[in-house]
Amino acid sequence: MRALIARNGSVIVEEVATPQPARNELLIKVTSAGINAADLLQARGHYPPPAGFDPERLGLEFAGEVIEAGSSELSFQPGQFVMGVTGGGAHAEFLTAPASACIPVPASIDPMTAGGFPEAAFTALDALIIQANLSIGDRLLVHGALGGVGTAAVQLGALLGAEVVAVVRNHEQDARALSLGARNSVTPDEISSSGPYDVILELVSGENLATNMNALATNGRIVVIGVGSGAKTQIDLRLLMGKRGTLRASTLRARSWEEKALLASRVEHHLLSHLATGAYRILVEEQFNLADGAEAYDRFSKPGKFGKIILTTE
Repeated sequence: MRALIARNGSVIVEEVATPQPARNELLIKVTSAGINAADLLQARGHYPPPAGFDPERLGLEFAGEVIEAGSSELSFQPGQFVMGVTGGGAHAEFLTAPASACIPVPASIDPMTAGGFPEAAFTALDALIIQANLSIGDRLLVHGALGGVGTAAVQLGALLGAEVVAVVRNHEQDARALSLGARNSVTPDEISSSGPYDVILELVSGENLATNMNALATNGRIVVIGVGSGAKTQIDLRLLMGKRGTLRASTLRARSWEEKALLASRVEHHLLSHLATGAYRILVEEQFNLADGAEAYDRFSKPGKFGKIILTTE
């Protein structure tokens, strides 16, 4: 089968062996798979996958058709379409994953775009519900609001009844943010004056942390899930103490299959019906064939995306 390989800083297509499912696993023919920041970092040699995954194989999320089930007792069987998050190897024609870590693709969703759903949805739900305990009426600020995870977080926040404010590069992007359910949008230099915020979802980091501290409400929560503008910064902890604030951080990739399965069940419970009805949308900026993987990664590395860059295998 064909798969995307990271080698010497480049992304190449290479023939590799088709995996075989263990008793608790599914063999899945991938129809679509999103590209994420962790994939790009891995391709550049900066973010190796968790133990047990080939360090050269790329891809964290997938959607596809079940070709073979390791056991007839599993919840999914051949012919069904599923999606999920893995530690690596999703940018390929086939992969294996535990059935417990997969969720069904709703019949109303095109499998050729469904691969752009799992990573963003899983990450946003974990950050907002589990880490931040977002509640109805909370004011939520989402950095990087028009990217893959950002668009998921804006939509989820609105569905949960929060007042969502999206951070955009400029006000020419306001309409996009509002179309996702944001109540308002602000540019980075307007954040401090637009607070206070009960929850701040940080997807960019760097110098944003100091700004976030100033904009945080009493008992507010900051959750860091991205460091695109830098992983190191200085903050005044007295501000956090004075506001009785909470600073948390989280990643998804390195979690065990058991942890991914628990999160998958929560995503299925909270979001799948909204995805099926169109209340939650998969935003796709552009699609590329697997054969054009290097071009797709290059497009992902450039700014200005509204949603996901997706690879397809057909």
